[in-house]
Amino acid sequence: MAELTMAQAINQALMQTMAQDDTVILLGEDIGRNGGVFRVTKDLFEQFGEDRVVDTPLSESAILGSAVGLAMNGLHPVAEIQFLGFICSGFHQIITQAARLRSRSLGHFTVPLVIRAPYGGGIGAPELHSDSLETFFVHSPGLKVVVPSRPFDAKGLLFSAIADPDPVIFLEPMPLYRAFREEVPSEVYFEPLGKARVVHEGMNLTVIYWGSPGAWIIPTVLSVEKATGSTIEVIDVRTLSPLDEETIIASVTKTGRVLVVHEAVRTAGVGAEIISRIMAEAFYRMEAPPMRVCGYDTPYPVAQLEREWLPNSARVERTLRMLLEY
Repeated sequence: MAELTMAQAINQALMQTMAQDDTVILLGEDIGRNGGVFRVTKDLFEQFGEDRVVDTPLSESAILGSAVGLAMNGLHPVAEIQFLGFICSGFHQIITQAARLRSRSLGHFTVPLVIRAPYGGGIGAPELHSDSLETFFVHSPGLKVVVPSRPFDAKGLLFSAIADPDPVIFLEPMPLYRAFREEVPSEVYFEPLGKARVVHEGMNLTVIYWGSPGAWIIPTVLSVEKATGSTIEVIDVRTLSPLDEETIIASVTKTGRVLVVHEAVRTAGVGAEIISRIMAEAFYRMEAPPMRVCGYDTPYPVAQLEREWLPNSARVERTLRMLLEY
């Protein structure tokens, strides 16, 4: 069992599934000879050739439209959008085609398509490179939305996404590509879609997150636990759609307090939906009002300001203490 970064774990999953199944093909901008902007598809062009690792024109609508057609005709395309903020010109292909073809055709057609995209802030990228747009896709029935926050999950969830008969949006937090390594099995394995992971168990408060906060949330929680004598449960949602409501409600019912942490803007974010479900199912068990630490309701800022704009350890620690003292 090797220690891999998230980028290496995703690369290994793509390589292994392509070796096993010749219907799996990759397409996207610069993913072939260059191996992608983040080198996630490194060496796959040399191993599988230009017919299965396809460098496309700079056109998201063309990438996604082609991928939908390929998926409807027996292939399993994995399309890469270079940065999630570039995906808007492909909304028609995703929302009105890929997400609806199963229901529109009464189940006669499915779209076994995976759309991979680096997303989120924290790397000092220019405008449109760092937006967290997951809510757009969670709001579209027919799509699954997956966000890994560690190498082990990235590999196992990607295998499951490629095997799924329906379209999956697979969001890869850019700061986590090479943030740390962990042991990842060399063999093929499947992490279930729609199942959250309890990262750290506790009794007094529940923290729910996905994506990049996974790199720093546990040290923050441990610091607050040590200072307050409380124990805090931490849940990595992993799949935003379908959402593992059962794990979330069970935790909040036990702890009575909840904080949701995400990078997307506050208004109408997925955090609001999670809190709404908690209040519907666990209202009488709550000891404090649910709270959120997330992005602000502004366009994503310039690189010099993004550290203050993004959720961070100081903001989370301050809110945890407020909830515990309520």
